[in-house]
Amino acid sequence: MTSNNGPVPGGRPTPQQPGTAYQAPKRGSKRDRRPKKPFWRRWWFWLIVVLIVIGAAASTGGGSSTDGTTGASQAQSSQTQSSQTGGAGTSDGSTGQKKSEDPSVPADYRSALRQAETYANTMHMSKQGVYDQLTSEYGGQFSAKAAQYAIDNVKADWNANALAKAKTYQEDMAMSPEAIRDQLTSKDGEKFTADEANYAIEHLNG
Repeated sequence: MTSNNGPVPGGRPTPQQPGTAYQAPKRGSKRDRRPKKPFWRRWWFWLIVVLIVIGAAASTGGGSSTDGTTGASQAQSSQTQSSQTGGAGTSDGSTGQKKSEDPSVPADYRSALRQAETYANTMHMSKQGVYDQLTSEYGGQFSAKAAQYAIDNVKADWNANALAKAKTYQEDMAMSPEAIRDQLTSKDGEKFTADEANYAIEHLNG
C-alpha cells in the first residue's frame, strides 16, 4: 500500500494534500534582475537637453539679428530723412522759402511770398504783374507792405518769364513779334519792362 505523499505510479506528480493551494514556480527574467538606470543616464533625457540648448541659442541669435536689422533700418531711415531735409533746405534757400518761414516775419508776409513764388515760377508773370495780383481786391488782397516784402524776396528770372509768355503768344495765338512786344509791356497786359520784352523777342526763335 502506497502513501498519499509518495510518487504516483506512471510518473505523475503526487496530488497535494487537501487544503493546500498550488503555487506555480516563479520564473525570474533577466530584465527584472537588471538594475534600473537613473533618468539622467537615459538617452531621451540628453536629447531633450540638446533640443532646449539649440532652441535657446536660436532664439538669442534671432533676436540679435532682428535688433541689428531694425537698427540698420532706423539708421537708414534717419539718414534718408536727414538727406531729404537738407535738400528741402537748399530748395527753400533758392526760392526764398527760408525767409518766409522765419518766425520773426509776420504770417501775412510769409503767405504773400508763397503766392508770389507761385505767380512768378509757375504762371511766369512779371514783377509788376505779381505785385498787382497780390494787392488786388480780386487777387491776394495783401497789404502793400506784405506784397513789397514778397517782391523783394521772391527768387525769379523775369527775363525767362517774359520769354515764356512770348512763346505762348507766338505758338497759341500766332502773334507777330511786335504785337507780342506790345502785349508784354502793356499796362493792361503782362507789364514786363522794355528790357525784359526785348530779351524775349531776341530769344523768341532761339
